[in-house]
Amino acid sequence: MVFRISILVVALLSLVAGLWPKGFHVFIQSGLAVVSVRFGWFYLLAVFATLVFLIYLLFSRFANLRIGGEDAEPEFSNASWMSMLFAAGMGIGLVFWGAAEPVSHYLAPPEGLAPQSILAARASMRYVFFHWGLHPWAIYALVGLAMSWFMFNRQGRGLISDLLQPLIGHRHTGWIGHFVNILAIVSTALGVATTLGFGTLQISAGLERVFGIPASTLTQMSVITVAFVLYMASTTSGVTRGIKWLSNGNLALAVLLLLMILVLGPVSFIFDIFTTTLGAYLSQLVSMSLRMSPFTASTWVQDWTIFYWAWWISWSPFVGIFIARISKGRTVREFVLGVVIAPSLLGFLWFSVFGGAAMWEQMFGNGQMVAAAQSGYQNVLFALLDTYPAATFLAGLTILLLVIFFVTSADSAVLVLATMSSPERGDPPVSRRIIWGVSIAVIAAALLLAGGLDALQSALIITAFPFAVLLVLIMWSLYRVLDAEYVRQRQLSLRTRHAIERWLQRDSEAAAAIAAASRDQADQQDKAQP
Repeated sequence: MVFRISILVVALLSLVAGLWPKGFHVFIQSGLAVVSVRFGWFYLLAVFATLVFLIYLLFSRFANLRIGGEDAEPEFSNASWMSMLFAAGMGIGLVFWGAAEPVSHYLAPPEGLAPQSILAARASMRYVFFHWGLHPWAIYALVGLAMSWFMFNRQGRGLISDLLQPLIGHRHTGWIGHFVNILAIVSTALGVATTLGFGTLQISAGLERVFGIPASTLTQMSVITVAFVLYMASTTSGVTRGIKWLSNGNLALAVLLLLMILVLGPVSFIFDIFTTTLGAYLSQLVSMSLRMSPFTASTWVQDWTIFYWAWWISWSPFVGIFIARISKGRTVREFVLGVVIAPSLLGFLWFSVFGGAAMWEQMFGNGQMVAAAQSGYQNVLFALLDTYPAATFLAGLTILLLVIFFVTSADSAVLVLATMSSPERGDPPVSRRIIWGVSIAVIAAALLLAGGLDALQSALIITAFPFAVLLVLIMWSLYRVLDAEYVRQRQLSLRTRHAIERWLQRDSEAAAAIAAASRDQADQQDKAQP
């Protein structure tokens, strides 16, 4: 039932967005305005509470509890694990926004700052760290940790509704659970389809710049077709082969591109930006986390921060379930460090290099980054690469990285969609993966043709509100099961220690009795001697 309803809802929303993009966009934008204006404060509080809760777990008595049981061992090396985390959690978004978002904030800055000023430049980098740093990864980590605990420690089915079991009991398998699972599936399918649509636009723009291939409809459909073949080949080979190999290759290419931009670019300026922005980000973390603008008419927070928080929340079922599937054998502390801290630091470095290089070019170089952003965000990165030596090689490398990120995101999403829509435990059937693989490719292609990507993306943000409420419930549920496991292990440890102490006590008493008997025997022998 969940599978059929999910497919139907996804098809209807995509059909409406594709056939009536303008009307659907107007309708959805009005709903989005209501959600972001009236409940924006709740998004900020929920996400900030999630980050605080994850930091608490890092230092709590639960930190040494292990996913999968005390004897469980990790299935993947740390490098492969974090490669898959990063590719699924951020992926193509980092490439798309790495240079574009800092320039965008520089052009239209927050906090009432003057556009294209030094203060705007500082704020642009600080808010990029904020939007792509600890907060989104905390959202993913909360859902991922809860899912992995229920999957491997409580033999769950791998469904979002499982997380409600400690709170509502058996009703998590009833209509409440079905509603939550359907919402998670629809959110994941539409989110991945829209992301792949925007990724297709950037790949097409890169092909036009590098090879002169027009960014036409035919080019876009060809990109989706090639990506479809690649991610279906990968997803049918499983996590341990396809997704792992792609993610490792992804990380290698990303590091290569990062190093080349760093070495060929303004190195000192980039590291100055990294250091300065990291300090400003950490010192203003709380104020940025809770910042609204009640005394001004500015919509910047709604347009960017709340939009991002809702976007990450809407993606959390997909990314959280995928993270859960690859995290067996990690302790709670290892999980939080690996999912929240490490990817955030890598993201900070990425934006410092690409965003810093773009800001340097705008402020001290050719000054063309703002013009590129105004012509379309997908053009900013390639405009930056044009200023470097070996620009064609760098652009080709970027296109390859985009394609692999494209494939990895779709690959992971297909696996998660098949898992969420299958009632069976364990790996979902290949047939279910094929159905979802075809679906997201068709949705992305149809929306590109009809121009309905923006409307569907906004619709996805509205669906994030129930998940923001769910985040609070997941924190409560996860705390209860971790506390129960800690108490169980502590009681078991105490019983074991008491048993050992009793055994040692009995052993020492027996030894004392034997020693006493030996002394008595010796005394008797001494008395018997003449």
